Amino acid sequence: VQLQASGGGLVQAGGSLRLSCAASGSIFSINVMGWYRQAPGKKRELVAITGDSTTYADSVKGRFTISRDNAKNTVYLQMNSLKPEDTAVYYCQARIKVVPTGTYPAYWGRGTLVTVSS
Repeated sequence: VQLQASGGGLVQAGGSLRLSCAASGSIFSINVMGWYRQAPGKKRELVAITGDSTTYADSVKGRFTISRDNAKNTVYLQMNSLKPEDTAVYYCQARIKVVPTGTYPAYWGRGTLVTVSS
């Protein structure tokens, strides 16, 4: 199983970016898909995650929207009104079963850099 993220880049404060993350490989089912980020010198933190319900970090509520295309095994993160403090490497995560039984282990993408200039 692989997660391939794309869509990062450099944007000015107030701008928008859309991240995509596609899961591929021998996938039986996907439970949760989401995004985390890690800024320089900081711990990785949850940005948004969606499964049976959707959760956002307080810092991105009202600005970021997570969505999912189950037919394409893809999760998106629409980021609006970006701030310099949103600068980080963004990682996608998905909990995926490769066989019908057992739990949903977590898989991670490599990460995509988002830089917001002031």
